[in-house]
Amino acid sequence: MNVVVTGLGTTSPLGGDVASTWEAALAGRSGVRTLENDWAEQYGVPVTFAGQLVVPPSEVLSRPETKRMDPSAQMAIVAAREAWADAGLAEAEVDPERLGSIVSSGIGGVWTLLTAWDTVKERGASRVLPLTVPMLMPNSPTAYVSLEFKARAGAHAPVSACASGAEAIGMGFEMIQSGRADIVICGGTEAAIHPLPISAFAAMQALSKRNDDPQGASRPYDVSRDGFVLGEGAGVVVLESEEHAKARGARVYASLLGLGMTADAHHIAAPEPNGAGQTKAMELALERAGLTTADVAHVNAHATSTPVGDMIEARGIRSLLGSHADQVLLSATKSMTGHLLGGAGALESVFTVKALETRTAPPTINVTEPDPELQVDLVRDTPRALPEGQIAAINNSFGFGGHNVALVFGV
Repeated sequence: MNVVVTGLGTTSPLGGDVASTWEAALAGRSGVRTLENDWAEQYGVPVTFAGQLVVPPSEVLSRPETKRMDPSAQMAIVAAREAWADAGLAEAEVDPERLGSIVSSGIGGVWTLLTAWDTVKERGASRVLPLTVPMLMPNSPTAYVSLEFKARAGAHAPVSACASGAEAIGMGFEMIQSGRADIVICGGTEAAIHPLPISAFAAMQALSKRNDDPQGASRPYDVSRDGFVLGEGAGVVVLESEEHAKARGARVYASLLGLGMTADAHHIAAPEPNGAGQTKAMELALERAGLTTADVAHVNAHATSTPVGDMIEARGIRSLLGSHADQVLLSATKSMTGHLLGGAGALESVFTVKALETRTAPPTINVTEPDPELQVDLVRDTPRALPEGQIAAINNSFGFGGHNVALVFGV
C-alpha cells in the first residue's frame, strides 16, 4: 500500500509555521540566540544559548490549553493543527476509527517534572498540580493530538532519543501499510531548554560552548565543530494511504517510500565507530522503497555538529552511495535550527518533503572550512536546485542508545 504526505506542520526556532520556517531555512538564517535568563549566574550553567521558538505557544493557544499541557504537548498541538488544516482535513469527513496519532518526544515533560519537584521542596506536596502526571508523561503530546482529532485507531509514542520523531513517522508508515489506519498524524516534539538538560548535555561534552557566537555555534562538518546546539519545537506530517488521499482529492506533497531501522548495540551514547548500523538503516530504507542508490538526489543528514558523529554518518552515506554520492546534495539543517532532540527527525522530514516539492535543497550554514574527510557534496550557505523527474531523498535520524532511523521520500 502506497503512503503519501498530505499535510505539514511545525513550530520551530525559524518560524511559527511551515511557510516561515522554510523561508528562513532557504535564506540560511540561524534560529539560535542567547537565552534571556539568569541561569548562568544563578546555577553556573556553562552554555547560555539555544534555538528557541520564534512564536511561543502561549501566543497561539488559549490560556486553559497552556495550563493543562507541558510545553512539549503545546508545541505538538500547534504543529498538528497546522498539518491537519494543510491536509484539507478540517472540512473533510474522517472516520475516527481509521485515524491514528503517533507523536514522540525524546525526553517528555521535563519542565513539568522539574517544576513540580521545586513545588514539593518549596511549598509542600499538597501544592502539586493534579494534572502533573498527565502533563509530564512522554505520551502526553500524542494523547492530546489523539483527543484533539478523535484519533481512535491508536495513539503511540515511540521513545528513541533523537530518533524519536523519525521513528514516529516510520511507525505511521507501517500503521497505514498494515491496514490499521487510513490517516496518521505523526511527528515529534521537544521542549527541553531548561537548566538541567543543558547542564547535563554540557557535562557530557556534547554541547557547543560558543557563548560569544551563538548563531555560528552549530557548524556541521566544519573542522572547528565542537558540539551540538540545543533547540526546541515540533514537526508533524499527515500520512495517508494513496487510495484514501485520491478518493478525497487531496493535494500530495510526496510519497513516503521506505523505512529502515537498526540498533548499534554498541554504547549508551556514542555511535558505533564504523557507522554500520546507520548505513544499514539507509540500505534497508532504499530496499523497502524498491529503489537503488542512483535514485537518491538529496540527503537531509542527522549531522548534529559533534566532532565524532558527523563524519561517521558522512562516511556511511559515501559507503552506501559510492560514486553516486558525487551527484547527491547533502544538507545539514541543524546548523540553523539547533538540535530538537525528539523533534529533530520530524522537523527534518518536513524539510525533506519541502525540498522534494520545491526541487530545492536547503543550505548548511557556518561551514567555513569543511572537514577534509567529507566526500559528499555539501550544500553551503545558499540553496541549490534538485533535478527534475522522479527523485528520492533520505532523511537520517540517530539517537542516544544506538537508535538509527532512515526515511526515504520520493516525488
